[in-house]
Amino acid sequence: MACQGAPLPLHPRVSYSVRMESLQNLLGKYSSRAPDELAAIKQYIADEFSAQSTVGQQGDNALIITVASASLANTLRLRTTAIQAAAGTKKRLVFRIG
Repeated sequence: MACQGAPLPLHPRVSYSVRMESLQNLLGKYSSRAPDELAAIKQYIADEFSAQSTVGQQGDNALIITVASASLANTLRLRTTAIQAAAGTKKRLVFRIG
């Protein structure tokens, strides 16, 4: 029985190799450009309410919309389907006050 935390013994006739990607390759795949639906939601709020907002993505199925006032957040909640149509998305919208 091996001690907990001890490395597993390696078979002497098998060669083990680990291929790691370089930092340059990883960063080359990264796109800092926000999805179009985030910009569309921010634009909708700016056009309809002349208000600033922050829009972020949580996972693959939710968008977080943060606005300054509770009244604006509640009004946006009532217009969820219109916002989804303007952004061209079916993702769940989460409204936060902040």
